[in-house]
Order: sequence, then C-alpha cells, then structure tokens
Amino acid sequence: MPPSADAADSSGSTRVWRPGRPTAVGLIVSAFRRGGGDPTFQSDRGDGWWLGLPTPQGPATLRLVQRDDLAEVHASAWGAGASWALDQVPALLGGEDDDSGFVPHHPQVASAVRRYAAWRVPKSGLVMHALVPAAIEQKVTGQEAFGGYRVLVHRFGSRAPGPGEARKLWVAPSAAEWAAIPSWEWLRASVDGARSGTAVRAARVAGRLEECTTLSWEDARARLRSVPGIGVWTAAEVAQRALGDPDAVSFGDYHIAKNVTWALTGEALGDDEMAELLEPYRGHRFRAQRLLELSAGMRPRRGPRMAPRTHLPTRR
Repeated sequence: MPPSADAADSSGSTRVWRPGRPTAVGLIVSAFRRGGGDPTFQSDRGDGWWLGLPTPQGPATLRLVQRDDLAEVHASAWGAGASWALDQVPALLGGEDDDSGFVPHHPQVASAVRRYAAWRVPKSGLVMHALVPAAIEQKVTGQEAFGGYRVLVHRFGSRAPGPGEARKLWVAPSAAEWAAIPSWEWLRASVDGARSGTAVRAARVAGRLEECTTLSWEDARARLRSVPGIGVWTAAEVAQRALGDPDAVSFGDYHIAKNVTWALTGEALGDDEMAELLEPYRGHRFRAQRLLELSAGMRPRRGPRMAPRTHLPTRR
C-alpha cells in the first residue's frame, strides 16, 4: 500500500489526496488520453492510471490509484517534475471544480448527473500539453490525428522517468521542442502545414499562453484565440483540460453537436441548435455537454464515416 501522506521514498515521491466527495479518477483523466495508442497515457486494471507529463519543472511520471475503500486517491510521481505533478493532483482530478449553481433543465441531464456524480472538470495547469494535440486534431479524423501525435511524441518526446521508462510510457515534447520540429517532420507524421503552423506559433509564445492558468476563463480563451489558427474549438479543448473551464463548449466539432442534440431531442442537429439547448446551462455548458456524452454516448451512425485524407506524405 502506498504511504499515507506526502512522503518520499527511493522509488519516487508520493501523496494521498482525500477529495471529500466521490471522485471518478478514470472518467476524469480519460480526457487526457489521445486515442487508444497514446504513448503518454496508460490505464491498467488494478494498477491505476499512468501519465507522462511535461511539467514546468521537467518531465514527470504520475501514477494515480483510486482507493474507494478509504475515500482516497494515492499518487506517486518520478522525475524532475514529480513535485509539481503531485501538487497539481487535486486540481487535475477536479478538486477546484465548483458545480454549485448547476441545475439540470432536461431529464436527460438530470439522469446523467445522478449516474456520473463523481465526474468533475479537470484542471491540469498544462496549456501546451493540451493545445498541441488539439491543434493536430483540427479538421481531421481521430485516426489521423492520434497517429500523427503518436509519431511526433515518439520522434521528439522522451521516455517517462522512473518506472515510466520500463512501462514504455512517454512524455510529450516541451514547448521549445515542439517549436523546433522542422516542417518536413510534421509532414512525415501526416500533419499538414496549417495544423503544424498553429502548433508552432503557439509554442513560440508558450510563456504567454501558460499564463492563461492565472486569468479568468473568458480572458484565457481570448488570449488563446489571439494566436492565428486557434479558434473556438481549439480554445475550448484547452480550456476543458488545462484550465478547468466548465463553460467551454466544443462548438465546431464534427460529432459533438450532433451527439448532444441527439441525446436531448432524438435528432442529430448542428451547433446553432446545440447552443440554444445549452443556453440555460450558461456558466456550466461544458459540464452539461460532457455529462451527456458520458451518459448517452455516440448517436447511432448512418452512412459512411469521414475517411482519412490520402494526399499527405506517408509515414516512414
């Protein structure tokens, strides 16, 4: 069993967090998984969740184990960023998330609240860690985006420290490392110039963007969108993961509007209709969106799915 309080041992640093309310670690940290093959994320039955994190103090391996019998989360961390990662655990798992004032206006949302009461909006505090994958995912299939991200992490990231290395866990590149990736390497990973340009421009002003964690959510989204190529959707993806923003709706997503409107009305509609349906939840619109996604899942598919593009160079 892990030590009972913030203590260090030869295998790394540890802490125990007692959230004081139900906390579904797996549901919360799944937001940081970029596809089933994400090299920076592992989930093992009985062995917790493992994340490779590029913290401001350096790479870290973070392991989280949920102990429902003790109403605790046991965290262990290794590497230069271990202390920072452990300090961030409560916020990462929604400890700063305030759902007071959130009132279900639809029976579907009320049902989702009951079923997923232990889900919270996470706050990783790592803006670039959320931003670069979101930029890579712009306007392409998940298969293409996740594959490109995986190639780039393997090529320019680093093995996670401590036991992360033996587990073949990776840490994504730092902002400086993202900014230094040559254009042809992005193309070899099937990431076109529009998306790589957004990621590189953001990486070059990473200091300003990381300050978003100290701003209001509205000001943070505005600062993110000041970078060419970062629109409403990308800013929302970052705000949902790095900033703990409960109102950052994923407008412009290929699936989400259809899934949310289908869950509430039985029809797959667009952003305008989703905006109207979620308006009563203003201040908590992402909360409503995510709860519906967790509860209702994906709408039934009809017709062909979006095919991966074939005009980019193949990976070698």
